[in-house]
Amino acid sequence: MDERTLLGQLLPLLHCGTDTVLGPGDDCAAVDTGSPELLLAAADHLIAGIHYLRDTTPPELAGAKLFNRNASDIAAMGGTPRWALLSLAANGCGNEELLAFAKGAALAAEHCGATLIGGDVAALPTPGLSASLTILGTVKKEEMICRKGANDGDLLCVTGCIGNAFHSGHHLTFLPRLKEGRFLAEHHLASAMMDISDGLLLDAARLAEMSCVQILLDPAKVPLRKDAVLPEALSDGEDYELLFTVPPEKLAELAGKMDFTVIGEIRSGTPGVCDPGGNNLLTGKTGYEHGKY
Repeated sequence: MDERTLLGQLLPLLHCGTDTVLGPGDDCAAVDTGSPELLLAAADHLIAGIHYLRDTTPPELAGAKLFNRNASDIAAMGGTPRWALLSLAANGCGNEELLAFAKGAALAAEHCGATLIGGDVAALPTPGLSASLTILGTVKKEEMICRKGANDGDLLCVTGCIGNAFHSGHHLTFLPRLKEGRFLAEHHLASAMMDISDGLLLDAARLAEMSCVQILLDPAKVPLRKDAVLPEALSDGEDYELLFTVPPEKLAELAGKMDFTVIGEIRSGTPGVCDPGGNNLLTGKTGYEHGKY
């Protein structure tokens, strides 16, 4: 499977109604239900052997990761998670393992103020465990932040630290940046935002493409997680931090309010990611893409 090619063929087949404010291509879809708040919707998978090591990972942690990585998408829109549906497909798993997985997801939802309200169970033809979660959230219409919106002169910022997410265990224990996303949304500080799941460079390139801008990213300013090595940190993924842009005149309003670092700036030009000297940073591995290893 080539993810980029598949999505290029699949997305044109999806037809959104007039009540769909934001369709495919962002961290969440957004639907206008007639209330002051938009309904946010996202879905994601967690597959044993790809997203976590089943033999060494407690199923509660795996279930929590599945919910939290979906909640990170809600955070990226400035929203609040409300409800979730969990689907489990397994072969060679006992009820105890599946119940522990579901319990982990339910407790993670509770921690975020959301509830697990249903789902499905099914059998796989071969041994393994695959789970998917659909998350629903809300955000005020005037507060939603999208990947599109970065402007020439904006500063590029990131929350927390980047890199070594797998070996440090961060990919299993992270908490979605909901508080930070809400702060940026409520105070109208971020012009564009997304979460970093597939790799800083790849996700920065996606933000640049959606906003039709060029990103000048300074690798030397990227805050590294303990024991992280910069080249890998730029492309490994699984960080679940927020990547956002802020007009420079609003930067002072963020000081002392949240953990973030300015790592670059936005310039008009051909969409892409370059270093401060103008050298293209998208020449090697940039992040995780399904079907490309």
